Amino acid sequence: MSSILDVHKITKSYYNGQKKLTVLDEVSFSLERGDTFSIVGPSGSGKTTLLGLCAGLDIPTSGFVSLEGYELFSLSEDQRAEVRNQHVGFIFQSFQLIPTLTALENIMVPMELNRVAGAKSRAKDLIERVGLADRSHHYPTQLSGGEQQRISLARAFANNPSILFADEPTGNLDEETSEKVVQMIFDLNQENGTTLVLVTHDLELAKQTNRVIRLKGGKIVADQLNVA
Repeated sequence: MSSILDVHKITKSYYNGQKKLTVLDEVSFSLERGDTFSIVGPSGSGKTTLLGLCAGLDIPTSGFVSLEGYELFSLSEDQRAEVRNQHVGFIFQSFQLIPTLTALENIMVPMELNRVAGAKSRAKDLIERVGLADRSHHYPTQLSGGEQQRISLARAFANNPSILFADEPTGNLDEETSEKVVQMIFDLNQENGTTLVLVTHDLELAKQTNRVIRLKGGKIVADQLNVA
């Protein structure tokens, strides 16, 4: 296997007047292709900030991230966006579906941005895979929270990403719905050979990944492998 994500001494600091706030402090780790990986820790420990830096959505104060061989912070904002379009899928706690598009159209968006041939056919396959073919023409407001998250999951896999970043994907769902969505995430991840990076407060969910790092005060305080 080869490394897909290398994070080296990432530090992220902000200034509030004269006061310096360090959210992440020299965080380093590497992920092999196909790994499943959780980032856990209390609120304010830097989990979501770290996820954003790994995906090139933000710029660190110091350190570097290499994603699929691209040193993200040597690239322009447009170039980083292109790397994400080609290689990255996202699932967010808040779903982030486009309200004026149907469920099927939301799934098609990443493929249309990349001018992928057969976008509608693949979107139909994906919406069926998440069990919502009968909701294809419904708008987000006509879907339950669990249904919206399943659509966002289908959208995340639309471009066959090599890595999937999931930020609290079950945070807005009840327990039963969460279990269904989690199972779909892991099933689709395995079927597609995708690397999974998961931010979660749910330690039971984290235990389902191969590896867990724990953040506290912006530092890694534990890094453990989960052995089945």
